[in-house]
Amino acid sequence: MTLHAKLETGPQRPSASMSFMESYLDSLLLVERLHRLLLDVIKDEFERIGVQEINPVQALLLFNVGDNEVTAGELKTRGYYQGSNVSYNLKKLVEYGYMHHQRSEIDRRSVRVRLTDKGRDIHRVVAGLFAAHSAGLLDDGVMDQVRIDDINASLRRMERYWTEQIRYIY
Repeated sequence: MTLHAKLETGPQRPSASMSFMESYLDSLLLVERLHRLLLDVIKDEFERIGVQEINPVQALLLFNVGDNEVTAGELKTRGYYQGSNVSYNLKKLVEYGYMHHQRSEIDRRSVRVRLTDKGRDIHRVVAGLFAAHSAGLLDDGVMDQVRIDDINASLRRMERYWTEQIRYIY
């Protein structure tokens, strides 16, 4: 059952207009589609430059870690990485030499990770890709500073709303 179908059959608040709900559903689908497209763009770039041993999700993880040293839990809480297989991806990145890992001296259950030189190379590739996209969006008139700031502000408001909804569950 699609998200749209689930929402059609679920409870609706009378104050929400149907046109707003349709726009909201369009937004949800667009965010999901944009994320998948981002992964495809990274995959295409990696194919172009011959990087084959890591996937786009792992590349984003490397990009988001950057110069930081973090735990798997911090990756999730900072919003850098969503998904149940963060441990698998970290293990693979360590195995392939993109990340160093070290057990915490204080809490032996906790492992801290940071990029190796090889991981920093991938970080630079993804950063360069994003810089080129940023310049292209601006130069081609697709987006300007005001529009991107408006989009980001709207997405942050939605993020806060969803976060509050989750808090009320528990």
